[in-house]
Amino acid sequence: MASIKEIATAAKESASKLGIKKFDIYGAVTDQTSVQVDKGEPEQVKASNLSGVTVRVWNDENTMGVTSTTDVNSKGLELALQTAYEASFFGVKENVPDFSPEATVKIDVRQEEKAEPASVSELIEKLLKAEKDVVEAHPAIESVPYNRLAQRGIDKFYLNSDGAMRSESHSYTSVFLYSKTEEEGKKPRSAGAFRLSKSLSELDLDGCVKETTDKTISHLNYEKIKTGKYTVVFSPDAFLSLLGAFSNLYNAQSILDNQSLSKADDLGKEIASPLLSVCDDSLHPANIGAETFDGEGTPTRKVSLIENGILKNFLHSAGTAKRMNAKPTGNANIGAKVTVSPNFYHVYAGATVEKEFSLDTAENVVFIDDLQALHAGVKSLQGSFSLPFDGWLVNKGVKTSIDSATVAGDFLEVMKSIVFVEKEPELTPGGVCPRIWVEGLSITGE
Repeated sequence: MASIKEIATAAKESASKLGIKKFDIYGAVTDQTSVQVDKGEPEQVKASNLSGVTVRVWNDENTMGVTSTTDVNSKGLELALQTAYEASFFGVKENVPDFSPEATVKIDVRQEEKAEPASVSELIEKLLKAEKDVVEAHPAIESVPYNRLAQRGIDKFYLNSDGAMRSESHSYTSVFLYSKTEEEGKKPRSAGAFRLSKSLSELDLDGCVKETTDKTISHLNYEKIKTGKYTVVFSPDAFLSLLGAFSNLYNAQSILDNQSLSKADDLGKEIASPLLSVCDDSLHPANIGAETFDGEGTPTRKVSLIENGILKNFLHSAGTAKRMNAKPTGNANIGAKVTVSPNFYHVYAGATVEKEFSLDTAENVVFIDDLQALHAGVKSLQGSFSLPFDGWLVNKGVKTSIDSATVAGDFLEVMKSIVFVEKEPELTPGGVCPRIWVEGLSITGE
């Protein structure tokens, strides 16, 4: 791909030729290689190079048109600019998107070098060993039907006709293992684990294997659970899944579209237990491949969403910030419509807790490791959920796998029913979070 300076020069020349005064361009190129194995043999190798550029053009009437292309040479850009200009005359006339006021603000962040990608043969070798280690960990583990080792390099840029010009590159490697058991007279049991790092050499494959096998073995002796109300401990991954499913709570675009559990004047309102604090922080040190700017060129930053249970801020694009008299937060994605989404969660303890809890001493609590079917079991505008899960009934440190069950509740009630936020955070694909204890949740057994 051409350098950002070359793209900017070509774009300005084409815009001048077409008589276009106002435009911006956001683009990203992703190189990815991934491998999968099956019972000691390579099953699938994928390599891809995906590029996408979004071009927005404003006409003299200040309506905007959008187009996308994968061609960033001078001819491709000229065609994209021309198409977006023609589309601009059919654009919306109310709340027209505009440049971010922070698109030209200097970002004082050190650029990181992309890691050298490993060879396909090395990826396959590492994954075959991981699969073998999982299967050999216990006689009941029959296979690792879902597995993937992938490495990805990303280059992205933003520029506009006012002189904004940003670019960044980063890379990461990830592994996912998900095992399956086969025992006569018993249901198949499964468990999985995920690891992420900047390069293959830093990837904790052994830790992923151990977590997968430990979880799988712990699910072998399972029992039914009685339907009732329980204190529930959410794993970091499970809690962030739930938090993400109801992200309309602090999404400014959802609020303006009346598709949210919140209203514009809810800032300062207590929506959770004082024990809970939540930030969106793309620049968190634990965030592998942290992005320093969003699709509008706005610098990303730490945004306090919930502080000691109080709703403090919404996530904004430039457009929602203007409409709500706020500042953009670096959470915009541009396309046919500008959308808003969280970058990287950081969940931590808020107010000082009166009583601490531990799985080593607690009696009959449900520890939920993984929530399933979020696409079907979440009613995000009603605030309710009913989800199957993988987990254990824990009694004074002894974990008994739960045969089959669902957890149900109202999300806002769950947030207010938090009784303990543990101190030790864990890194997940979606953010950093400790285990979260919630009392009085409904568990329905099979």
